[in-house]
Amino acid sequence: MNLQFKKTLKLLVVLLALPIYAQQGGMWIPSLLEGMNEKEMKTLGMKMSIQDIYDVNNSSMKDAVPHFNGGCTSEVISAQGLLLTNHHCGYGQIQAHSSVENDYLLNGFWAKNKAEELPNDNLEVTFIVRIEDVTNAVMNGVKVKDSEAKKQEKIKQNIERTIATFPKKEWQENRIKSFYEGNQYILFVTETFSDVRLVGAPPSSIGKFGSDTDNWVWPRHTGDFALFRIYADKNNRPAKYSKDNVPYQPKHFFPISLDGVAQDDFTMVFGYPGRTQEYLPSFAIEQIINDLNPTRIGIRDAALKIIDEYMRNDQAIKIQYASKFASTANYWKKWIGESQGLKKTNAVAAKKDFEKDFIERARKSKNAKEYIAILPQFDKLYTEIAPYSLSREYFVEVVMRNTELLSVAWRIYNLEQNFANEQAYQNRKANLIKSQERFYKNYNKVVDEHVFEAIVGLYKKNAPAQFLPTALKNADIATLTKEIYNSSKLTSYEGLQELLKGDAKQAQAALNADKGYVFAKSLIENYNNVILPKYEELDTQISALQRTYMKAQLELYPDARIFPDANSTLRVTYGKVDGYSPRDAVYYEPLTHLDGIMEKYVPGDYEFDVPAKLIELYNTKDYGMYADKDGKLPVNFIATNHTTGGNSGSPALDAYGNLIGLNFDRVWEGTMSDIYYDPSICRNIMVDARYILFIIDKFADAKHLIDELKLVSPKK
Repeated sequence: MNLQFKKTLKLLVVLLALPIYAQQGGMWIPSLLEGMNEKEMKTLGMKMSIQDIYDVNNSSMKDAVPHFNGGCTSEVISAQGLLLTNHHCGYGQIQAHSSVENDYLLNGFWAKNKAEELPNDNLEVTFIVRIEDVTNAVMNGVKVKDSEAKKQEKIKQNIERTIATFPKKEWQENRIKSFYEGNQYILFVTETFSDVRLVGAPPSSIGKFGSDTDNWVWPRHTGDFALFRIYADKNNRPAKYSKDNVPYQPKHFFPISLDGVAQDDFTMVFGYPGRTQEYLPSFAIEQIINDLNPTRIGIRDAALKIIDEYMRNDQAIKIQYASKFASTANYWKKWIGESQGLKKTNAVAAKKDFEKDFIERARKSKNAKEYIAILPQFDKLYTEIAPYSLSREYFVEVVMRNTELLSVAWRIYNLEQNFANEQAYQNRKANLIKSQERFYKNYNKVVDEHVFEAIVGLYKKNAPAQFLPTALKNADIATLTKEIYNSSKLTSYEGLQELLKGDAKQAQAALNADKGYVFAKSLIENYNNVILPKYEELDTQISALQRTYMKAQLELYPDARIFPDANSTLRVTYGKVDGYSPRDAVYYEPLTHLDGIMEKYVPGDYEFDVPAKLIELYNTKDYGMYADKDGKLPVNFIATNHTTGGNSGSPALDAYGNLIGLNFDRVWEGTMSDIYYDPSICRNIMVDARYILFIIDKFADAKHLIDELKLVSPKK
């Protein structure tokens, strides 16, 4: 029996044994793992206890996994607050410290001692101290017969009251998030540290090896990691940056395993997944595949091609746009893979099959009348919202995200709403001008002009015509572009300051005489007056119906593995190291090695160049204690953990709770897992911990950092 046949048979047996929801995967709340999850984890090979993962009264793994700047995950790996996350999560900070003369993106950065560690503006990490279910308190007094607006107002009042009264320390914060579409509410007590310093980062030729070509792709060979350190006051509490602050002493930090991974090893990923939509009806998925994703992809494709050409020909522009390009390209490629994966796995058909079963169960329910009406209502609402959703997507992608001049105008427009109050205007103006200084440092007028012409043209051509403002509908895009970029003061920081000079009346007059701002304002006001009100009205109805749909699923499928959608709260996902077959006659092994980097090596290439020292280490096979049993140096591995955006930087842990890797991506064929998880092709991608240690030790010669870590070998 060959290996692939055995894997296929094994998967088939597992799937046949599972209830309708149980397709592996799942993003579980760490305080609620006892019972079904604990049993599954033990069956998969976990050796630690649930209390090791989450414990209120004693140190546990949750105390070593802070949210990194609100968008990524990180983990504490030493008793001195050393923090590990992805290179791409720290990319903005690395870029901010870089210049043409001192390019840390190109050459990497390694602090030789704590005095050389670099402070960062606007960077913070947040720890979870406690997790409590407060559903009863939040839903107190909310009546079924109330209107949706009245329900939400009461819920809002209850949340504010609960946040204000739940016990915490003075330096802590209470936050409440909804789960299961508003059927459950959980409170998180948090601690946020704002003195977080850059300690080390490999050059982009390691940290971003493969860059955009390899992004979302397997096999992968990327050393996507960076090191920071948390600093606290003398009492080990959060404090703003001060030279008197000291390294944070964590309640828990992760030992790092030197044993490596192998096929079928247990893996657990701890982190803050951003957003999933696992319980959408088929109508929503059809809209994503046919309308929304093609729009997002088309706009970003046009913008990226222009930016890429300039970056390849100008080093200064490359530094200015490196972080922005990576951010834009990340979801552009993700959406492409997501659409392909949804089609390949017949997600719409699978949802419709489930919906048939749902109707059958609903008919037998005590709430039959209410539940049977859900899907027809979804059909009606998604049909009605379609043109508004599409128009909204064009506005968001063109105005708010991908044309820089228009995005600045969007911020100014929000400032303009305070013109009636002079003091409020002056305060907000000062904040805006200060915040835009860094924006203009990384702004290039010529690049933005070409992006503007391309994607504003797409907006005019492809957005629903009935919702286009006159200024766009009747415009000659080439002429409009030249007029705006030849005259608008929004193309420079000095120009922005000049536009906002003086009191509110003076600024208003100057702004409404600026061609760039006037055009942007026409798009914004059209969006606010014509598109947004109806979109929000329909979206509110859909959200309320989705809440009922979720409640019905929880009721009608009491034994199913129904996990709450991701919402940037701390979650656990678990699985096993496993390869996969993306298409006929192709099977991918679950581990890659340094040999693969050398196979991809293209001297001088933007994406696949390799540092001379890494080549030397490869040629001499100077891998130290980080090689595997075959003498090869591991780089990346994949497993069946269910991850998404926000899990970047998450610790990958072994059966004993030791760090074995660093999560940074998913395979392209499985990016649809945010909407529809399929265990046959959904895999998360991790940097092997041994490669991280090798780069720190052998490549960077930062042995003082290795000495700070706790290295273990539980298998041995």
